[in-house]
Amino acid sequence: MNSGGNVNARTYGQVVGVVLLLLGVAGLLLGDQLIGLLNIEIVEDVIHLALGAVLAYIGFGMRDNGTARMIATVIGVTLLLVGVIGFVAPNLFGLLPKVGYTWLDNVVHLVLGALGVYVGRMGTSDRIGSRAA
Repeated sequence: MNSGGNVNARTYGQVVGVVLLLLGVAGLLLGDQLIGLLNIEIVEDVIHLALGAVLAYIGFGMRDNGTARMIATVIGVTLLLVGVIGFVAPNLFGLLPKVGYTWLDNVVHLVLGALGVYVGRMGTSDRIGSRAA
């Protein structure tokens, strides 16, 4: 049962997973920055592809929404930390040596992280396919 106000972790995985996969591919094809606003260095591209794959899996393939919620929470907390650290150390202490994060990168990480924590903690915990009586 997914009541109207609750966002399912699987939906989060589907949407954010596909977006991160597209960002990863775009980054590999376009170079260091997307329109001068978003960092798309190779390290960031690989991370986007890996996170996108995990999120797409929980969105499209995982049957247990409880596990999907846990993964969404972990990824959400990680993205929140990256967003906060990005404001303090834009090159993530040398991990992104070419360009570093822009303010928009940090805001995107914070928004996606907050959403991940929200769906992980507040979303529904039903198994897919179960029906309420």
